[in-house]
Amino acid sequence: MLQSLAAFKENATSAIGNAGLQRALARAKPHFAKKRQAAIDLLPEFEALREAAKNIKDHTIAHLDFYLETYAAAVEAAGGTVHWCSTAQDARAAVLKICRAAGVRTVTKGKSMVTEEIALNPFLEANGITPVETDLGEYILQLRGETPSHIIAPAFHLNREDWEESFRKSHADLPADRVFRERRDLLTEARGKLREKFLAADAGITGANFLIAESGTSVIVTNEGNGDLTQTLPRVHIVVTSIEKVVPTIEDTLTLLRVLARSATGQEMSVYTTFSTGPRRAADTDGPQEYHVVLLDNGRSAMAGTEFQDMLRCIRCAACMNHCPVYGAIGGHAYGSIYPGPMGAVLTPMLSGIEAAGNLPNASTFCGKCESVCPVKIPLPNLMRHWREREFERHLSPPAQRYGLAIWAWFAKRPALYRAATRAAALGLGFMGRKQGRFAWLPFAGAWTKTRDFPAPEGDTFFAHYAARQKARSQ
Repeated sequence: MLQSLAAFKENATSAIGNAGLQRALARAKPHFAKKRQAAIDLLPEFEALREAAKNIKDHTIAHLDFYLETYAAAVEAAGGTVHWCSTAQDARAAVLKICRAAGVRTVTKGKSMVTEEIALNPFLEANGITPVETDLGEYILQLRGETPSHIIAPAFHLNREDWEESFRKSHADLPADRVFRERRDLLTEARGKLREKFLAADAGITGANFLIAESGTSVIVTNEGNGDLTQTLPRVHIVVTSIEKVVPTIEDTLTLLRVLARSATGQEMSVYTTFSTGPRRAADTDGPQEYHVVLLDNGRSAMAGTEFQDMLRCIRCAACMNHCPVYGAIGGHAYGSIYPGPMGAVLTPMLSGIEAAGNLPNASTFCGKCESVCPVKIPLPNLMRHWREREFERHLSPPAQRYGLAIWAWFAKRPALYRAATRAAALGLGFMGRKQGRFAWLPFAGAWTKTRDFPAPEGDTFFAHYAARQKARSQ
């Protein structure tokens, strides 16, 4: 289950002590980074593509109203319907209205973080409609009653035995002697159950990686083919997505696809890249009778024109979290948010408020790796810094932190005093810790020494060393 935003520190402590989670992270976290680097090494023009992708998204965001209207008109022209939704509640209501009008009792779902964002599954269940997740990772999480811990690999936090345990608890007809040795065995077991669901579903719900304005097309990328079955077999196809997914043309989409798969999974392209435009036409042999797009804002338009506008470029590749040392240590559930990692640390405060999500922008080492791997060059550390500034301005940060910064600022504005004070502190601590070389406890440093020792300074301050070297060079 999704944990509390406010309990991030407790969640993180629990995650670090969770042996099963740590084993899953140790196995999985190097995988994405290595595959991404290998894919990029084979594409000399990758940096040029990153710049092109950034420019496409910046242009679209600058003219978002125009491209959204163009997209909606194209959807309507192709026989589909667009439902404009300001809030999560509006989006849920729109989906329910579509389902009731079509007599829907069961829906299959392709992977969609936006449906997670609006908590669609429990809402449908509460209204007598059964949702069935068809992505392999999402399916096992639905059996377990859990939320995704990663935006492209939802069951990132699980080990093979966790999957097997869930199948044995949920699949009553599973033989006791059935052995799951490989991923293929897990996939075969899930496929056998899901085929029945695909054929019985009245409606299919997918997300969208991109929305093409010129044609009214929705685009999804998958590696399992479940997205295609979800949107072609049922009578009704419902796309639940958000406004920043729109791009002007198919050519722009192809550019973005070239950086998406490489950044996400290290593939040149995903196994399936599917373009859907409207309902079934007279000459089509299959496809839905109805095509709906539920277009969600949920705070995104409020980001336009602010210091957080760059976040609207995000194409949900998860490269930032795949390379984040904090995410790699605690996994996704500890964040208490649908969107974890660096991108979640920026997006979640916008969706939930900095009052609730103030811990997330602070859960960063600011190493800058997230920005360096982002395929659309989002300055994630800078955006997290903006949230920290807002948290400080509103007096939401702990009093000790604010007072500590105030004291530091007082000294920092007086350079001579600052240098004298820091030099005295370094020399004093160095003298006191000269025998052990470390401190197990220090006043005002309890949060540090609670879990690790504080190293004793071994010499003078950086300022003093730098001044001495500059003086030596000038002589």
